[in-house]
Amino acid sequence: MMRINKILYYVSFSISFLMAQEKVVLFNVNVIDGLNSTVKKDMMVFISNRKIESIKKIGSIPKDYKRIDLSGMFLLPGFIDAHTHISSMEAAERALQSGVTTVRSASTSSFQDVSLREMVKNGELIGPDMIAAGVFVTPNLGETILADVRLGNLVKGVQEEEELRTVVRINAERGVDFIKTRGTERAGLPYTDPRKQTYSEQQLRVIVDEANKYNIPVMAHAHGDEGGYAAVKAGVRSIEHGTYLSKRTLSLMKKKGTYLVPTFSTVVDLTEPGGDYDDPVLFIRGQHMLPALENTVKIAYEMGVKIATGADTRYGPNSTTRVGMEITNFVDLGMKPIDAIRSATIIGAELLMIADKTGTIEVGKEADLIAVTNNPLKNIRTIQDVVFVMSNGEIALKRIPFNKE
Repeated sequence: MMRINKILYYVSFSISFLMAQEKVVLFNVNVIDGLNSTVKKDMMVFISNRKIESIKKIGSIPKDYKRIDLSGMFLLPGFIDAHTHISSMEAAERALQSGVTTVRSASTSSFQDVSLREMVKNGELIGPDMIAAGVFVTPNLGETILADVRLGNLVKGVQEEEELRTVVRINAERGVDFIKTRGTERAGLPYTDPRKQTYSEQQLRVIVDEANKYNIPVMAHAHGDEGGYAAVKAGVRSIEHGTYLSKRTLSLMKKKGTYLVPTFSTVVDLTEPGGDYDDPVLFIRGQHMLPALENTVKIAYEMGVKIATGADTRYGPNSTTRVGMEITNFVDLGMKPIDAIRSATIIGAELLMIADKTGTIEVGKEADLIAVTNNPLKNIRTIQDVVFVMSNGEIALKRIPFNKE
């Protein structure tokens, strides 16, 4: 039986690999490449070996390419969700079908993000590509302590220098790409105060220092200003949420090149029924958090702080937040449509240090592509209606043409 399973595995992998090698041309398409605000009309995009081979005006197509007519739709780089909690194959598929071709985990309970990353790399899943963060470096690990037997002696908490270094070290040894920690408490639990600072600047510096030994950047959950400022001072690469950040903190972020991932749509979710949060305490909390975060995003954008999109969801069956919604909300807050799109593409890629691989439609980059029906630079809400998704040259979603099965 074991031998049969191995044979089936290698047959499955070989089929997936061959599919990825298939030559494809997307034609009759308008391209928004993410590099500038212009639309390249009536284009063809040739794809082979998982990458973009060439981009040309409509013309003759060699016979050895599979043809996909996009019927005048608009092609963009695949979305990057820089703050997710995906921990299952079903959730990864939901993200992919919403147009997300790359995600950064914002921690999982048992290193599921590392496993998902490897499955995508090995061709066992189409995508999205995963940037893994492993387990949260947080004062109380809770049930996450079961993720690795070496965490067992931290059952009383993670506060002292060696305790902090231990969690970072275990994450690094498990192969994570980012370290996730916190400067403040959560917003999504009714018994916590999102403004309350958790780790001090010195504790955060210990985390960053240990992560630097493995060349791993750090992301910091921080709604409150004091915890956010401490995290920026300590040298984190991004602040997650940032609801109550002051101009002083945003100015420091601009100076140090720290990214902001506001997860705005998640705070909107607090104020609405259903979704990932449906609690009266959180509903009330959302009434003051939402205008505060609106102000933070507007000021950050005006100051030139780099802003990336994050849906902050597990992509569960009841989840309502998506990156397309985050892009739309950014425009409602005053961003130019192209800037909001770039937040979900090249800015996210720069944050994750993969801009040489993805984030724009350029020759040589991974074929991470999506199509929408109308021009999002004129009507940003069309960005939420993704009808075609390609991840690493493989088709993950194809809801066109509309007149055929």
